[in-house]
Amino acid sequence: MSHSTNEKVRCLIIGSGPAGYTAAIYASRASLSPVLYEGIQPGGQLTITTEVENFPGRPEGITGSELMNDFKKQATRFGADIRMGTVTSVDFDKKPYKITIDGEKVIEADTVIIATGATANYLGLPDEQKYAGMGVSACATCDGFFYRKKTVAVVGGGDTACEEALYLSSLASLVYLIVRKPYLRASTIMQKRVKETPNIKLLFEHNAVGLFGEQGVEGACLIKRKGEPDEEKVSIAIDGFFLAIGHTPNAELFAKWLPTDEKGYIKTHPGTPRTGKPGIFAAGDVADPHYRQAVTAAATGCMAAIEAERYLLDIK
Repeated sequence: MSHSTNEKVRCLIIGSGPAGYTAAIYASRASLSPVLYEGIQPGGQLTITTEVENFPGRPEGITGSELMNDFKKQATRFGADIRMGTVTSVDFDKKPYKITIDGEKVIEADTVIIATGATANYLGLPDEQKYAGMGVSACATCDGFFYRKKTVAVVGGGDTACEEALYLSSLASLVYLIVRKPYLRASTIMQKRVKETPNIKLLFEHNAVGLFGEQGVEGACLIKRKGEPDEEKVSIAIDGFFLAIGHTPNAELFAKWLPTDEKGYIKTHPGTPRTGKPGIFAAGDVADPHYRQAVTAAATGCMAAIEAERYLLDIK
């Protein structure tokens, strides 16, 4: 395979959500001439949500795609070089770091900002795709507001599922928590809170197998005690179906070179986007198992660009 001539850049940004674009805005203004590769989902997870109502300074709300488009325009205005293309491999063994784009082009970078995000885990039902944005969501804090006084279901049995169910219980009239196992995996305090919330109904030993509805989600088909002699089919009427079975950080490419936690998130020095390698920074959801919000991702993108600028000044 013939590699095209290596291009040398001072700052390479991988990924194009709130973290990547914000890093590009700051890095451009710091005259680092950043190059950003957008990856397979330009704009990131936000582009698959419908309305974003909680982004500060957007009082009317805005669609995720429009918001990311504005971020991109702002980065371009300051001279960021934003490109189509996906990073297919990296070599972080020694500096300058080598990054391969689409299997052919190699870039040598003095600093790298990884902003590749995370992907919500789905059950893998065709109906999840069918009703995407029409009642199926993987983020209660993003979409819960639209289900005021309605009935929703949350799938999962861990802390995230309990958190989402509790959050939704303050908005929705009824929240079903669909748990595969006969118990919750969540921490004791979360279990206690869920069990003490009158409008959360726990459905233990239930598997969601499908969704139905005309204009959007109107109900879910469940199987109770799947594979047991007393297995039965159950239907529940719901307006929204929330997945809370975790996220997978898009960090596989980097795991060989950088420390990651047990779930695969890139580990950073507390309170900073610095990773285990000098000049390599991680921003946004790829390094954030906790908050996963556009505004927090943008903030770490800003931090990563400032860190990259300081690092480049120090190595001169």
